[in-house]
Amino acid sequence: MKTLFIFYIGLIVLLIACNSTYTPKRKGYFKIDFPKHEYRLFDQPGYPYTFEYPVYANVIKDTTFFEDKPENPYWINIDFPRFNGKIYISYKEIGKNELNKLVNDAYNMTYKHSTRATEIVDSTMRTATGVSGVFFTVGGNAATNKQFFVTDSTRHFLRGALYFDASPNEDSLSVVNNFLQEDMKHLINTFRWR
Repeated sequence: MKTLFIFYIGLIVLLIACNSTYTPKRKGYFKIDFPKHEYRLFDQPGYPYTFEYPVYANVIKDTTFFEDKPENPYWINIDFPRFNGKIYISYKEIGKNELNKLVNDAYNMTYKHSTRATEIVDSTMRTATGVSGVFFTVGGNAATNKQFFVTDSTRHFLRGALYFDASPNEDSLSVVNNFLQEDMKHLINTFRWR
């Protein structure tokens, strides 16, 4: 009798529990809490440039060449560990290199992403400190969505590109790309040659 009673109670609970309507969950991405935009000065002795970069980033010397020395000792990366991204900064001296070739190389490197890009917008800029260059915004699932180069047209040329250590997905990375774009533009506006 007890077993029959437990069976009927279990059956009633099962029937009552199954009457709720199913609501499918939408696909989404994790919420990202962004820090406040605050900056500190990069002013290392011997470097031909200075700029301000975010306090939540680290400047590290470029080591992508492993055992070999990099082409230039002034190549650095601005690492954003919280976002798993880096701005790769490369510097070249005009004189050892032709300005037209450096500019063409910057455009070519940006337009290599055109196979995955939905659009590429380039904006010329000139800061109050006399630094001029071009800022690139690459739409779509390209490996890098934000790039720039700056120059004084006579001695210095610097190129930067923001990459993430993740598969390119415009939908999931756009919020972080837009947040870091503000930092990249602050870097450019505070950039000074020595």
